[in-house]
Amino acid sequence: MRVISYEIAGCGPRPGMLVEEGWVLDLNRAVVTGGMRRGGQDLDLAGLIALHDKETPCLSILNETMLGSRYDEALVPRASTTLRAPIGKPRKNIFCVGRNYLDHVAEGDRVRGVSTDLPAYPQFFTKPPTAVIGPDERVEVDARISGRLDYEVELAIVIGRGGKNIPESEALDHIFGYTIINDVSARDLQQRHGQWFKGKALDSTCPVGPWIVTADAVGDPQNLSISLQINGEERQRASTSQMIFSIARIVSELSQGLTLEPGDVIATGTPSGVGFAMEPPRYLEDGDVMTCRIEGVGELSNRVRIS
Repeated sequence: MRVISYEIAGCGPRPGMLVEEGWVLDLNRAVVTGGMRRGGQDLDLAGLIALHDKETPCLSILNETMLGSRYDEALVPRASTTLRAPIGKPRKNIFCVGRNYLDHVAEGDRVRGVSTDLPAYPQFFTKPPTAVIGPDERVEVDARISGRLDYEVELAIVIGRGGKNIPESEALDHIFGYTIINDVSARDLQQRHGQWFKGKALDSTCPVGPWIVTADAVGDPQNLSISLQINGEERQRASTSQMIFSIARIVSELSQGLTLEPGDVIATGTPSGVGFAMEPPRYLEDGDVMTCRIEGVGELSNRVRIS
């Protein structure tokens, strides 16, 4: 099941679900039609994910019955819609994991001239909601702010069932689905400020999308090919099997003493091939098109605008 946020005729974004034959099922209309909610103010996608967890598995029910005629009024032609970030206004910062692929750790340490020591625990940071953009939207950065813009394709987790102190053995049960994040990073700001947050927090530097694929449709999330191209040239290619910390470990570790909620997003780290580690470094330029692909999830493309 692919869950989206979409606009139509400039209105929205609204949560939806891609269905067969070129249609989008408007989820707010559908849950009311199906008797899973009595109406009231429309929910965003995070709110529907929470409803799915707490009240009834409404999205799964819709997936089974969405072609029934009773839902016709909730159908929208896909051709008339524009995709936006599936969770375009996260209720909290997006959680991120750094240094989670061995080859990426090694390339970074080589550039810095230090020996490679693998982290003993996941290294977390965040990106603010103001950084989030959707598919085909532009990453816009002022050249006076950063001249060393870089890319990082990442598999992202979307939490479905909230929890705290989640055991690693139960962590995957708390995942609603997966999407793609491009953790666009200003390397000069990272170096200047001595930490990751500022260099990874600029407006429009967190493309997310194109949709959320539910966990049951993805299969084994630790065995997916992941890649990124710049203007058609492949820069990154790996498998999620190469993560240092598994998806289950990440969710469990993050939740220790920290409550995760439905709709929370967690980026799981990037593989090697980033621009700053090339010889010489190859940073993003104005007009570059970044295309991220993850097996079983989809493709996310964004153009760079450096002014």
